[in-house]
Amino acid sequence: MSLTRRLVLGGGAVTALGAGTLGLGWWRVDGPGAARPSSATDPALPLPLGDMTVTLTDHQGRRVAAADWVGRPTVAFFGFTWCPEVCPTTLSDISVWLEELGAEADSLNVAFITADPERDTPKALAEYLTPFDPRIVGYTGTPEEIAETAAAFRVRIEKRPVNQGDYTVDHTAGVFLFRADGSFGTIIDYHEDRTFAVPKIRRILNQA
Repeated sequence: MSLTRRLVLGGGAVTALGAGTLGLGWWRVDGPGAARPSSATDPALPLPLGDMTVTLTDHQGRRVAAADWVGRPTVAFFGFTWCPEVCPTTLSDISVWLEELGAEADSLNVAFITADPERDTPKALAEYLTPFDPRIVGYTGTPEEIAETAAAFRVRIEKRPVNQGDYTVDHTAGVFLFRADGSFGTIIDYHEDRTFAVPKIRRILNQA
């Protein structure tokens, strides 16, 4: 799977679908309406992790439920291994943030959830994540499991055909942050100034 082929397949593969949702999430969580949101009843915000019924397979082949992440703050990002730009850039950013956080980051769950379960096997995810921080764990599942997970996170995933019968995947771009109790905290938007990222992560680290 060459970089050239990925670039041909994906030129614009990841888009900020659901930008209105991201903006609403910022306003309610980090902006003027910053009271703790009830994402269990708000269709615009992700469900609490403890309310998600999904189970996925990590890049070491272990079955893990979203509810298993409760008890530690969680950083989650949707992407796919054939992504030409946004996904590797965001994973590089996350690696830098984890390095900056140092030992604080050891208490985080850091999840890279595939938007392309047909190609992203546990082995493919393990190979893809090799250059990034080892605390980032890849997750895949059946198409049905990924669809259920995306719905719980309020993420849009759209498979789009490209040249010669191949396809790419458009999906919501943004890093989701959850508190240790599993409640939704906020989003680090792909287009947001990256200097805000580590303070946002520290905030969920310090919240019950």
